[in-house]
Amino acid sequence: MKEKNILRKIAESAIIAAMYTALTLAIPTASYGLAQFRVAEALTILPVFTVSAIPGLAVGCMVSNIVGLAMGVNLAGAWDILFGSLATFAAAWMTYWLRNVKFKGLPVLATIPPVITNAVVVGLELALVLLGFTWMNFLTAFLYVGLGQLAACTICGLVLYTALERSGVRKVLFNNNY
Repeated sequence: MKEKNILRKIAESAIIAAMYTALTLAIPTASYGLAQFRVAEALTILPVFTVSAIPGLAVGCMVSNIVGLAMGVNLAGAWDILFGSLATFAAAWMTYWLRNVKFKGLPVLATIPPVITNAVVVGLELALVLLGFTWMNFLTAFLYVGLGQLAACTICGLVLYTALERSGVRKVLFNNNY
């Protein structure tokens, strides 16, 4: 039984990584750069449902950033492959830790770690690579990335959360396997 559960978690992680990558690369011009809105970031709510989402999101982000660099659209380049993926991993862990904190039945607080970590990390990457670092350029990049993340992670993430909960799909997909 234990082996079956491990295989299920590996499969869940792989599917989440593939979904993240596909959603990121579906609209590459919106997924990279200073003003970005990665549709895939709505998936950052998934650690609320399963621990398997933590490596799945990190791997999906890494693959997306590698392919984005190869396509010439990932403007932060190799920095984003390493630090963007690490930020996603850290944010996913924090989301998982906050999964049980809910306001009116919604895990609103759990959506904040990917907003903040990406605003800081990706904002810094973009300020260094695109704009030349000054505190004002960092603040500009921080705000652009943060607003895109707020829309994708918090608004779209909570819509996804609500859809999975109300439809009963959460029970089928994740089987309460926190």
